[in-house]
Amino acid sequence: MPPAVATAPDEGASSRHTSSSEAVAGGEASVSLDEFNFVTKETDIVYEQELQRDPFQVKVWVGYLNSKKDAPPYTRFLLYERALRGLPGSYKLWFAYLKERVASLSSHDPLEDSRPFEEANVVFERALVHLSRMPKIWMLFVDFLKRQKLLTRTRRAFDRALQSLAVTQHDQVWDRYIQFVKEAGVVETTLRVYRRCLMLLPEKVEDFIAYLQSPEVGRYDDAARLLAEVVNDESSETQRTKHELWLELCDLVCKHPREIKSLRAEAVLRSGISRFSDQVGKLWCALASHFVRLGQLEKTRDVFEEALCGVGTLHDLALVYDAFVQFEESLLAAKMKELEDEENAGPDCAASEDAADRRERKRRRKEKKKQQSEEVDFLMTRLEFLTERRPLLVSSCKLRQNPHNVHEWLARVDLFKGDTAKEVETFSEAVATVDPQQAVGRVSVLWIAFARYYEDRGDLPNARLIFEKATKARVRTVDELASIWCEAVEMELRREEWKRALELVRRAISRPRDADPDSAQAKLFRSVKLWSLAADVEEMTGSPETVRLCYNKMFQLKVITPQLVINYAHFLEEHRFFEESFKVYERGIAAFCWPHLNDLWLMYLTKFVSRYGSSKLERARELFQQATASVPAQHAKRFFLLYAKLEEEFGLAKHALTIYQAATKAVPQEEKLDMYLIYIARTTELLGVARTRQIYEEAIENLPEKQARDMCLRYAAVEKGLGEVDRCRAIYEHCSQMCDPSRDPEFWKAWKDFEVSYGNEETFKDMLRVKRSVQAQYSQVHQNVSELADTDAPAAVLNPLAAAEKELKEEEEAKRKLEMREKALEEQLYLKKKKELDDAEIAQAEEEFKRVRNRTEKQRELLSHTEVSRAQGTRINVCTCAAKVTLT
Repeated sequence: MPPAVATAPDEGASSRHTSSSEAVAGGEASVSLDEFNFVTKETDIVYEQELQRDPFQVKVWVGYLNSKKDAPPYTRFLLYERALRGLPGSYKLWFAYLKERVASLSSHDPLEDSRPFEEANVVFERALVHLSRMPKIWMLFVDFLKRQKLLTRTRRAFDRALQSLAVTQHDQVWDRYIQFVKEAGVVETTLRVYRRCLMLLPEKVEDFIAYLQSPEVGRYDDAARLLAEVVNDESSETQRTKHELWLELCDLVCKHPREIKSLRAEAVLRSGISRFSDQVGKLWCALASHFVRLGQLEKTRDVFEEALCGVGTLHDLALVYDAFVQFEESLLAAKMKELEDEENAGPDCAASEDAADRRERKRRRKEKKKQQSEEVDFLMTRLEFLTERRPLLVSSCKLRQNPHNVHEWLARVDLFKGDTAKEVETFSEAVATVDPQQAVGRVSVLWIAFARYYEDRGDLPNARLIFEKATKARVRTVDELASIWCEAVEMELRREEWKRALELVRRAISRPRDADPDSAQAKLFRSVKLWSLAADVEEMTGSPETVRLCYNKMFQLKVITPQLVINYAHFLEEHRFFEESFKVYERGIAAFCWPHLNDLWLMYLTKFVSRYGSSKLERARELFQQATASVPAQHAKRFFLLYAKLEEEFGLAKHALTIYQAATKAVPQEEKLDMYLIYIARTTELLGVARTRQIYEEAIENLPEKQARDMCLRYAAVEKGLGEVDRCRAIYEHCSQMCDPSRDPEFWKAWKDFEVSYGNEETFKDMLRVKRSVQAQYSQVHQNVSELADTDAPAAVLNPLAAAEKELKEEEEAKRKLEMREKALEEQLYLKKKKELDDAEIAQAEEEFKRVRNRTEKQRELLSHTEVSRAQGTRINVCTCAAKVTLT
C-alpha cells in the first residue's frame, strides 16, 4: 500500500484534475484512478480500514474529511463522492459538499469558463434528487444560479422549490424569489410572482402596492385598485393602519388622475373626508388638486367653496383657505404673464399682407388684449372678494363647531354691520338655532341685542314684537327671563311710554295661569330683580296705594331684600308716613337675620332718634336694647356707640357709662382696646379722671399682654399726673412682670425716669432688683424651653428595634447634655458678670440720684399746695382733651 501511494505524485496536475472531474461528472461510474492513491498518512490508513469494515458511518466520513482539510479540492470531492455513494440521503454530507463546490468557484467567472459551474449544477441536481425537502439546499442552489446569470433556470428552480417544499416553508422562498425577479427587471414576471405570493402571504400586499407605484413600473391603476380592496377588507392583515392606507389611496388618486381609470377619484376622496375627521382639510386640498391636474378650474373652485363651507375646525379652514388663495394667485400670475408676453410681442405681419389684413390682425390683437385685461380684472376681483370673506368664513367655522355660542353669534352680527338684511337674518337664525340648555352664554343677551337693534333704528313695533317673542321663548334660568322683561320695561321708560311700561311690569309680576310648572315663565313672579323694577316703576308712575300694594306683595312672596325694605321706608318717609315707615323697618327686621340686619337696624335707629329725639326716649331705649341683645361681635361697636350717644344727649350719663362698659365686653378682642380708651375718655369728661381707675384696672385684667402693657403705661401716667407716686410705682411694679428687659426697654426706661424724678435711693434699688429678677425669670424660661426641646427630640426619632442605633442615640444624648452643662456654666458666668455691671450701674445711679435730689430739693420747697393743685387740674384737662381726640 505505501509504495502505491509514493508513485501518485509523479502524474501531472492537469491529468489528475481531468480524471477527477470525469469521475465526479460520471456520478455512479467507476473512478479511473485507484481509489486509494490519495492515502498519504497513517491516519488515512486507519480511516480506510474503518470504512472497509463499515462504510455507512457518517461520523467516520466527516472525520476523514476533516483530516483532509489541506488536501486539494479534487481529492476532497472524490472523498465526498465515495461517501455519498454509500450514504446518498445524508443531508450533512451533501450540504457540506455543495458549500465546498460553491466556495471553490468563488474566484471564477461563469462567463469565461462555464464548465465547472455546469458540473456543480449537476451535483446540485443529484443532491435534490435525494433531498428535495431541504430549503437550505434550494436556497444555496438558487443563489448559485443567480450568480451565473441564468435567469430562466433560476426562476424554474424557485418554482421547483415551491413545488417540493412544504407550504409552511414557503415563506423562506418568497422573499428571495421576489427580490430575484425585481433585480431581473422583467415587470410582467414580477407581477405574476407577486400575485402568486399574495395567495399564500396576503400580508405582502403593501410591498406589492409599493412596487406598483414605483416609477419604473408605473402601474398606478392596479395599485389604486389593490389598495382600495385592502382598505375595504376588514379582515386583511397589514403592517399599517387602515387610516394610513386610506390616506395613501387618497394621495395616489390625487396625484395620478389620468392614469387611474378603475376608481372614481372624487368618490374615494369624499369617502375619506367623511371617514377621517382629522384629515379633512388635507383631503379637501387633495380633491381640489386632483381637478387642477385634470385642468378643470371651475370644478376646482367649486370644491374649494364647498370645503370652506364644510370644514369644522380652524386648522382645516386655514389649510383650505391658504390653498384656495394660492390657487387664485397662481391663476392671476399666469394670466398677467400671458398679458405681458402679448404686449411685448412685436407685430407679426407678412410682407405680402395688404392693408386690410393688417388692420384685421391689429383689431383681433386689440380685442384679445382687451379680453385678457378683463380676465385679469375678474381674477383680481375674485381674489379680493375671497380675502374680504375671511372673517365671515372663520365665524361660520366657529359656529359649525358650536352653533349654541351666543358670543360668536353676536360677533357675526357685527361682521354684517351696515347690511340691514344680513343683520336681521343673522339675528333670526341665531335665536332659532341656539338651544338654551347647551348655550355658551346667556340667551337673553341675544334676544335683548335683537330688540335693541330695532330700537336704535326707531322701529319700536318690531322691537316690542321681538320682546314679546322673547318672553315666551325657552330660557335656561329665571334670571335670564327677568332680564328680558326688565329690558322691555326700560325700553318703554327710555321712550317715556310711562303707561305702557307700568302695564308691562304689572303683567310681568303677575302669576301665569297656563304656563308649564317647570318653566321659567311659571317661576318669574318670584324674581327679585323684576319686583325691584316694578317698585321703581310704581314709585315713578303709580299712586302711593299701588306702591304700598307692590311692597306688601313682596313681603307676602318673601322676595323682599334689605335694600327694598329701606327703599319702602324711605318712600313712606318722603310722603310723611313716619310711623308706617318705622313699621316697615320692624317688618324687615322680623324677616331677616344677621348680618343682613346691620343696615336695617342702623337706618331704623338713626331715623327714629332723628325723628323723635328725647320725646320717645324709652321706646328708643327698647329699640337699642333689642338691637344690642342679638348683634354679633363684629357689628357691636357701632350700635353701642350710638346707644351711648343717645344717653349722653337725651338721657343720663350714668346710663351712658354703663353702655360703654357693656360695649367693652360685647366687641371682639381686636376692638377692646379702642373701646376701653373711648370708655376712659368719656368717663374722664363726664365724671373726672379719678373715676377711671377701676376702668384701667379692668382693662389691664381683660386685655392681652401687649395691650395690657400699653394700658399700664397710660394708667401710670394718669396717677403720676394726679401726684399719686406710690400708686404709680405699684402700677410699674405690676406691669414689670409682663415686660422682658431685652424686648421692652421702653418700659424700663420709663420706670427709671420716674424713679429718678420722684423716687429715692431705696426705691431705685428696688426697681433694679425687680428688673434683675424679671430678667432671670425670662432667661430661665428660655432655658427650660430649650431643654424640653432637646430632651424630646431624641425620643421622636428613637428606634427601639435597633440596638446599635439606640446606643448611638444615647451617646449623642450624653454629648448634648455635656454641651448643655457647658452652656449653663457660661450663662452663669455671664449673669455673674452682668450682676457686677448692674451693681456698678446702681452705684453710678445712686450718685446721679443724689446730685439730682440735691438740685431739685430746693425747688420742691418753693412749690405751694395751690400750685400743685393747679398743676393737677391742668394735667386732668390735658387727659380729657386726649380722650376726646381718641373718641373722635
